[in-house]
Amino acid sequence: MRSAVAAMSADGTAGLAAADADGQARRDALAKALQRPVVPTSLVSYASRGHLLIAGPEAMAREAAQRLAGGPLTVSLLITDGRGDAHDATPVPERGDAAAAAQRSRSPGAREIRAPLAAVRGHLGAFEVDVHADGAPRPLAPSILTANRPYDLVLDLGRQPALRVDVPPPGYFAPAGDAQRLEDALAALPELIGEFEKPRYFDYDPAICAHGARGQRGCSRCLDACPTGAITSLKERIEVDAHLCQGGGTCATACPTGAIRYAYPTSADLTDRLRLLLATYRERGGATPLVLFHDGDAGAAWLAEHGAALPGHVLPFAVEEIGSVGLETWLALLAFGVDGVVLLATAATPPTVRAEIEAQLRVLDAILEALGAAAGAVAMAEAAPASEMAGLWSQAAGARVRQPAAFAGVAGKREAMRLALDHLYAQAPSPAGIAALPAHAPFGRIEVDPGACTLCMACVAVCPAGAVLAAGDRPRLDFVEQNCVQCGLCAGSCPEDAITLEARLLFDREQRAARRVLNEDAPFACVSCGKVFGTTRTVERMLEKLAGHWMFHDKPEQLRRLRMCEDCRVKDMFRDGGGLLDVDGGPRH
Repeated sequence: MRSAVAAMSADGTAGLAAADADGQARRDALAKALQRPVVPTSLVSYASRGHLLIAGPEAMAREAAQRLAGGPLTVSLLITDGRGDAHDATPVPERGDAAAAAQRSRSPGAREIRAPLAAVRGHLGAFEVDVHADGAPRPLAPSILTANRPYDLVLDLGRQPALRVDVPPPGYFAPAGDAQRLEDALAALPELIGEFEKPRYFDYDPAICAHGARGQRGCSRCLDACPTGAITSLKERIEVDAHLCQGGGTCATACPTGAIRYAYPTSADLTDRLRLLLATYRERGGATPLVLFHDGDAGAAWLAEHGAALPGHVLPFAVEEIGSVGLETWLALLAFGVDGVVLLATAATPPTVRAEIEAQLRVLDAILEALGAAAGAVAMAEAAPASEMAGLWSQAAGARVRQPAAFAGVAGKREAMRLALDHLYAQAPSPAGIAALPAHAPFGRIEVDPGACTLCMACVAVCPAGAVLAAGDRPRLDFVEQNCVQCGLCAGSCPEDAITLEARLLFDREQRAARRVLNEDAPFACVSCGKVFGTTRTVERMLEKLAGHWMFHDKPEQLRRLRMCEDCRVKDMFRDGGGLLDVDGGPRH
């Protein structure tokens, strides 16, 4: 299974013109940057014995099986229509008289099962399949019908795929009515026998995950951004299926804390390669650099066809998927002095990837406008013939900095963004102090209604980023804005609904890192021993609510106990014969 990291190391300069000074500088810069090693990652393995399930209406399933007959695959048919017609099916192109005969007869060597397809789960070498039987979903694989084994491959010929994700798992093919996609599937299936490996593209740190805490649901950006359905919620954290993950990377760029990180290359390695790329390009005399990110498949094919027509100042850079480079990388590039960044989208770019890129671009444009720069320095563009994209390369907005930054890549996502933002702010000629951001941005503050907040500290208990803090033994709630990721866990956990969120970016580093008071109250001391056990507002509110209760009405000694600490309250109750009981054991009236 191909990796864009390996591919770009091998052919990053292939097919690019080097006729002018910029082109020669680009050639040298790409060669040097791509030679820089990256931290290796572990591998994810697949094993396929070639057991294929073809699921679909009878005529179409038989024709597909006939097309694969005589090959290395072991084929089973799941006939889903029971009529032998082409209703709700992918048209399978006929191949002469043999194909017509195959539609009228049983497929040789293929085991047949008749039932509607209910669900497909899994990946190459491990597909579980359910069918509808007796009015309910029943397991087909693994089951006694499959010798308790899963299927290795699935060809789903229904008009609506049973597995609906933007990027299906390896080994699952669903042409959904597209004849060319079916041809591609029939050609690819016989090759998927044996053992395969791919990089493990992600790392996950649950300690800083903002997905949930203490029963509260917080951030779900990675789940929303994943094009493969590889991420699932485990209530207070997430789980990623490494076999389903195919390196889309939007989970990592969408994550506000850096809990889920791209692993091949790491963000730090990518930043260092890009910094070296731009520094070398300038050293060799290149000017007005524009970085073009493209994926290692469709984007690489586009580059192979049109690379010779790229101007010398356009620096193409291969990644696994354009969604794997996000806000922290764009900010770093702007700090390094690029004139612009283009993300090359193709027909293969999943809708979820496009949506996440567009959301992050809105955040970036808001930041740039607050810095006094024009929006649009980073843009997503559709791949087209080189002649139609010529204008894009000439629309570079100009370097955003007078002096390019030279910081190295760092492991922490928040720290990486702060390094770039601080440099851009210092270089900006007329920046605003604060940038108002879209609601989904990973920066902001919270405000607390002091009249409603009782300083229960529930928000402190759930904050994953150390943004909301208690002040030791004092009844005070503090806040550090640079740590806030706007996950909403604090607001969701507040029993008084006293917390509101505001997405924004405070540029001043000292103010951003300062600890400020959100709410505080005078401590309340036990009226018996003087020990502090709560806040004045909390005790007063408790007294107000319980004053009319039958257990406390006309019982001043009971109300007085509410002003005592836990130890003194118990002592006073026993001194008084048990509190609500008379000394002789009878209930008080």
